[in-house]
Parts: sequence; structure tokens; C-alpha cells
Amino acid sequence: MTAPIGLLGGTFDPVHIAHLRTAIVAKEQLGLNEVRLLPNHIPPHRATPDSAPAHRLAMVRLAAAATPGLVADERELTRSTPSYTVNTLAALRAEQGDRPLCFIMGMDSLCSLDKWHRWQELLEYAHLVVSHRPGWKPKLNTRLTALLEHHGTQDRERLHQTPAGHIFLLNNPELEVSSTQIRNSIKAGNNPQYLLPEAVANYIRQQGLYTGTMV
Repeated sequence: MTAPIGLLGGTFDPVHIAHLRTAIVAKEQLGLNEVRLLPNHIPPHRATPDSAPAHRLAMVRLAAAATPGLVADERELTRSTPSYTVNTLAALRAEQGDRPLCFIMGMDSLCSLDKWHRWQELLEYAHLVVSHRPGWKPKLNTRLTALLEHHGTQDRERLHQTPAGHIFLLNNPELEVSSTQIRNSIKAGNNPQYLLPEAVANYIRQQGLYTGTMV
């Protein structure tokens, strides 16, 4: 079976080093063929992004171009409806046939997974790869505890051998960096250097993003 494809969604407003390190670690630890970065258009679980879809896609493309194995995927930005993960995974499954798909999320997302749209269907289309801090035990409710017990595996080969259906806990100490932190720093006139790729930082300056002076 062909090597799995990784999928990492988010508003990416802006894309930063924590997003990119998670994607790189997932690719290396799991032997993924590539990781696709999927910027949301209308995120269903958070406020509307500060910058326009075209800007966020441009920043993701710049970050992906500078990072081997990462690819920008704009499919969610072409929709006028909320970016429900289950719809994206169903579309990718139709395109990819039996190729394994690994949807990468944070532990906070797993802890609230039963609030997602049609969450029970997610594992029909992909594996869930959960980025977490080693030694930290999540506070899962009864439903999600049962889900993890039934579908959990730490054998990466299972992610290669089946198209979907497993939950894998990725050993990935997450960086304490957030898009909100970066936006607030720029708004205050501070330098976000080293929190995001240089090409993305240059784009933000050129476009006047997060300062109220967009060109």
C-alpha cells in the first residue's frame, strides 16, 4: 500500500513554527509521503480569521515551499460553507481510493471531538493522529475514552496497512506558540522573527497584515 498522506487543517492566521514542526514530526515519525496544509475558509469552532482567505493561502504556500514534504491544499477555501472536517476527508477519500489518510490534530481537539460535525464518521475516512505531550494524560469523557480504547494504536505500521480507522498518539512536545500571540505582537509593533518562517514574516510586512494598514 502507498505511504499515507498527512492532513493538517487550521485557520493559519498566520501559519507559524508550531504548525510546521507538528507537520514535520508527523511526517518523520509516521513515514508519511507528504503533509497537506489545509487552511479553513469558515472555521466552525472559532471566530472568523483576521486576514482574508487569499492572504492565508499565500502564507501557507510560502511556508510549504520552504519545507520539503509539505504541500498547500486550498480545497476548503473554495467553499462558501463551514469547513467541516468530515466533508474534507470524504472528498479526499474519494480522490485517493484506499491510500491511508492521517488527519493530524491537537490533544485539545481530541478532547472535544464529540462536539464536531458528524464526528462518528471521521474514522471511516482517515486515521486520527493526535499531537500530545509525553506523559500528559488527556481528560476524555466516557464516549471519547471508549473511542480511544477501541481505535487506539501505537503501531505506526497499522497506519500504513489500512486506509483509516486508527487513533495514534504522536510523541510531539508542542511549542508554546499561537497565531493569536503573533497577531497581538505585530499589532503592538513588536518583531515576530523566529516565530514563523522568514518568507511569511516578509509577506505580513509587505501586506500590512494585523496592523490595520493592509495594502
